[in-house]
Amino acid sequence: MSERREDYFFWRLAHYFSNEAEYRLLRVNENQTELWFENKRKKNARLIRLVRFDLNWANKIKRDIQILSVQSEKLRKHFFAKKLTVLNLYISPFFPVDDYEYLLENKEANTDKINIETIIMSRDNSKEAIDSVSELLEETLDFHINAVYDETEINVLKQTVFKKASQELQEERQLFEYSKPFFAYAFMAIQIIVFILLEVNGGSTNTETLVKFGAKYNPLILEGEWWRFITPVFLHIGILHLAMNTLALYYLGTAVEKMFGHIRFIWIYVFSGFTGTLASFVFTGNLSAGASGAIFGCFGALLYLGVVHPKVFFRTMGMNVLVLIGINLVFGFSIPGIDNAGHIGGLVGGFLATGVVHFPRKHRLFQQAGFLLLTAAIVSTMIYFGYHDDRPEVVNSLASNQMEKGEMEEAYELLSDYVGEGKGNAVSYFQLSLLEIYQEQYGEAQRHLQQAIKLNPDFHEAHFNLALLYSEAGELDQAKEHVQKAQSLYENEKYEKLLNEIEKY
Repeated sequence: MSERREDYFFWRLAHYFSNEAEYRLLRVNENQTELWFENKRKKNARLIRLVRFDLNWANKIKRDIQILSVQSEKLRKHFFAKKLTVLNLYISPFFPVDDYEYLLENKEANTDKINIETIIMSRDNSKEAIDSVSELLEETLDFHINAVYDETEINVLKQTVFKKASQELQEERQLFEYSKPFFAYAFMAIQIIVFILLEVNGGSTNTETLVKFGAKYNPLILEGEWWRFITPVFLHIGILHLAMNTLALYYLGTAVEKMFGHIRFIWIYVFSGFTGTLASFVFTGNLSAGASGAIFGCFGALLYLGVVHPKVFFRTMGMNVLVLIGINLVFGFSIPGIDNAGHIGGLVGGFLATGVVHFPRKHRLFQQAGFLLLTAAIVSTMIYFGYHDDRPEVVNSLASNQMEKGEMEEAYELLSDYVGEGKGNAVSYFQLSLLEIYQEQYGEAQRHLQQAIKLNPDFHEAHFNLALLYSEAGELDQAKEHVQKAQSLYENEKYEKLLNEIEKY
């Protein structure tokens, strides 16, 4: 019986796995006698190793399975899989001449994380072996094996397998290399130039300079300066902030622009910056600036890739992207001063923006229309919520702006009415106490500072101001208690000086 029967059987199985069972050709040895296939959705056999060689002795199988076990563990770690099942298929004319059955159980090779299922397909058991593979894959393999095959039939199968693998590889390359990056570098240059301008005109950490150049400042946004939703993307606070975001833009921005092209990248980047600033405006009242929201938007674009092409995503960059997003969000929630609302807003905005434009040369009109409607609904809701006058952040920002302009009476009336309705947060009460101190209403100021501390026990400025009022009233024990609390929360020369003065008396 011709040896080509085993060759045909080998390539017929390879053709089935790659062209019919949707496995991806993962690896080929130099002699084309060992093929690896992968399909993430096949939990019962994610990897298939197909080997064509003559099994003369059992030791050959034993050594091969030991090597296979090591290779499988490396692949498991590469795939970030908790457990990996490998279907190990040997195509051989005959079984080994000595005892080999115990090796098929793979007791030595299998672990709690690696499960290797070994099947030998020979001339004597081809039907039984096919049935075993069918049972493991939960699919029906209906192969009719003849006694003799010519070279042409084998070559046709071989060429079909490699053609399919080549097409998949080409499609992946086109997905990641649609265009060369240009605007990512342009945005990097812009933020460096703007940073230099900030430094020349007062410093990138100077609040007045940042506000002047367009940082996110809620009171001015509420007064109609809507462009502050965009301009903060190009401003950075300090050289470290600039360096980190420029480095992130170099790696992430260029990758996204290569995938989606110039126009789509501009849309994704700018819109993500907008949604990041919008989320910061809605959920935080702090002054902020930086390209972090837009950079998280690039993460959102990569997550969109993961949704549309999950196999490609997790095979290439998927786990790295998810880990980086997780690390950044954890740092954002654990380190004070990081605007995590802006990060999350940018991440969501990047995902939505990418869904609106989809991939180059590909269109899903109904899906894109759905993303557009969803995006419009989310942005409209956030804008309405951000400008809604009943939120503490909005009222506090308006009052703060009035106080900066010297409109003390207007600010006092706004806050006292608001607090009188049972609304407001710790900042509302603190700002009202400042106005009452200005008007020499010390009793009311003291009461409102106590309320601010009740709402936020770690409000060190409120503790300090309350200590000043107690000190002026001669209540030194209570003054000392609150200034010590302020000093423990935040080290400040003013706090230490007041504490020393109180202790003298």
